[in-house]
Amino acid sequence: MQVVVYDGTFEGLLTAVFEVYEYKFIDASITKENEVQASAFGDVHFVNTDATKAERVMKGLEQKISRRSLNDVYRTFLSELPGIENTLLRYMKYIFGAKALREHDYSHPDVLMIRQTSNKVYREKHRMEAFVRFQLTADQLYYAIVQPDYNVLPLVGAHFKERYADQRWLIYDARRKYGIYYDLEKLSPVNIAFNEGLAGGTAVQAVYDESEALYQLLWQQYFSSVNIAARKNMRLHLQRMPARYWKYLVEKLS
Repeated sequence: MQVVVYDGTFEGLLTAVFEVYEYKFIDASITKENEVQASAFGDVHFVNTDATKAERVMKGLEQKISRRSLNDVYRTFLSELPGIENTLLRYMKYIFGAKALREHDYSHPDVLMIRQTSNKVYREKHRMEAFVRFQLTADQLYYAIVQPDYNVLPLVGAHFKERYADQRWLIYDARRKYGIYYDLEKLSPVNIAFNEGLAGGTAVQAVYDESEALYQLLWQQYFSSVNIAARKNMRLHLQRMPARYWKYLVEKLS
């Protein structure tokens, strides 16, 4: 087996797909460079991410599938599921090898997998847009911590940029150790080295603005006042707001 190693980026994955064709690898397995130790059986080919090669693969897909299916491909990549690169590789081979339209052929397991995974990532994106709670730091930066199941920060930036266009903010993914920062003009990815006093980024009380504690208390009281005990439906509540999000919700801290 030919193990094709890439840098973990979407552009890197597209470059890897290009080189599978370029070097005529018959039995190829694509893997991230930080996972190569566990999967390095057989010959190893290291990919240098190339924007030109990646663009050629993307243009090839654009000629074969709709914009919706292109979005499905990207969202599936962001799922970070084990082995998803090879699902995407097989999917692209299936699409490129057809004269007729195949993007809706759900009898094919990889086509179905791409659609189902994309839907899951899309739902997680909407949950992040609904459940992010910003906290104000002393230097007037609105800061939020999330731990989504999938890598959805690249999908939610535009939503928060539009909604909070007049505020500096940072959303940090504690699971993946990176964030997106809005400086009133543009979005930028950031990596942050937290000191131990801030619990690795999961606690920011030490840098709160003085009014933040009052804001949180008022919000908790409001939430309690509108929560009618007689109409409580915990099953529905968990469906709409899964428990894994609670630790970063102000209204759930009381």
